[in-house]
Amino acid sequence: MRRLALRTGVRWKISIAIAAVGALIAMTLSLVVHNAARVSMLDNARDVQMDRVLLAQRWYETSKNKDPRFGSKVDDPAVPKELQRLTRENRRGTYVDEGHGEAPEIWAAVPLADGNVLSLHTRFAGRSATVMKDLDRALIVGSLSVVLGGSALGVLIGGQLSRRLRQAAAAAGKVAQGNTEVRVRDAISGVVRDETDDLARAVDALTDALNERIEAERRVTADIAHELRTPVTGLLTAAELLPPGRPSELVRDRAQAMRTLVEDVLEVARLDSASERAELQEIQLGHFVRRRVAVLDSAVSVQVVHESWVSTDPRRLERILLNLLTNAAKYGKPPVQVTVEGRVVRVRDHGPGFPEALLREGPSRFRTGASDRAGTGHGLGLTIAAGQARVLGARLTFRNAAPTGTTPLGASGGAIAVLWLPEHAPTNTGSFPMMPPAD
Repeated sequence: MRRLALRTGVRWKISIAIAAVGALIAMTLSLVVHNAARVSMLDNARDVQMDRVLLAQRWYETSKNKDPRFGSKVDDPAVPKELQRLTRENRRGTYVDEGHGEAPEIWAAVPLADGNVLSLHTRFAGRSATVMKDLDRALIVGSLSVVLGGSALGVLIGGQLSRRLRQAAAAAGKVAQGNTEVRVRDAISGVVRDETDDLARAVDALTDALNERIEAERRVTADIAHELRTPVTGLLTAAELLPPGRPSELVRDRAQAMRTLVEDVLEVARLDSASERAELQEIQLGHFVRRRVAVLDSAVSVQVVHESWVSTDPRRLERILLNLLTNAAKYGKPPVQVTVEGRVVRVRDHGPGFPEALLREGPSRFRTGASDRAGTGHGLGLTIAAGQARVLGARLTFRNAAPTGTTPLGASGGAIAVLWLPEHAPTNTGSFPMMPPAD
């Protein structure tokens, strides 16, 4: 079973963590302060109560009529048992009774010379209770202020970290798309240096290493293909001089295939170097595709849904069409259909479809895909088509038709390659022109 994942930003995680820690600390300190203040005030109330009962004792023992004063009582049966035990031992003491109502009662008792017990009790109320309420209110307000301040600080700190991480992720995404000039370290900038900068430097170092490796591989591939070009041409020329016969045809066929492979490898190397530039012309796309497909493969049907004029390189566009039709003829099944709709060209066959690896990762050189689409070829056709599309500023996508979907001809399934030509073609320098501002 798939585990449910709750996606949250770093900003909110840090804010929640700081708020939780602040709330825990504020609550702990509030409880400690509240209890300490309450104990201190109760101790002070007990001392005051003892002073009052001692004053009542002196009044009682010096008066002639033995009349207790200041609210004291003699031999009060409600005296707590703890105080009764102390007075029986001829000792005086105080006691806090918290079992009656919200405010505790403060008791004080002293033994008299005649054997009786003089006691006094009052509730812990009045100014002391007001002070405790004010203190509790101040503690609550302070705790809330700490939590809110911590949350704001967490949002501020987490927001800065989250922003730097998003900038780093955006820059890394551009690098992954092939823009190797982007540097993650420059994208995150900032004055404060933290672990994000270490991550950015590591990503930049990895990008540089990969670029060097790719460039080295490209140069080796181009050098090998260039060195093979001359001997392969000589081999093909020599094969033409062989006497007619089946062996001679096989030699010429293999020599021609080797020459085609060398030319394709050289073209891939040139496309990888990003030095190719488009030579732009204004063409009527539907008319152009119809004429070129008729020359390349007359069995392919072309449907122009919507005609449009585009600025593109006709030679490179024809190369893309040739490779897509060749791929459909080799690995698909008829009928092969080409549809032109505006600036979009679709090429569809009705075979087993593109392999999953190609749909997931895109075309790769020297990989022909699954066994049901393998057997011949070197996997360079779609790689060259994708490279030429990049030069044109176009986008080439690959997908498979739904097996249950049917075409007007009654067939189902198949591979679909879609070429999206840009609205504004790249200039001769490889960049895109800036459109003038609207009036």
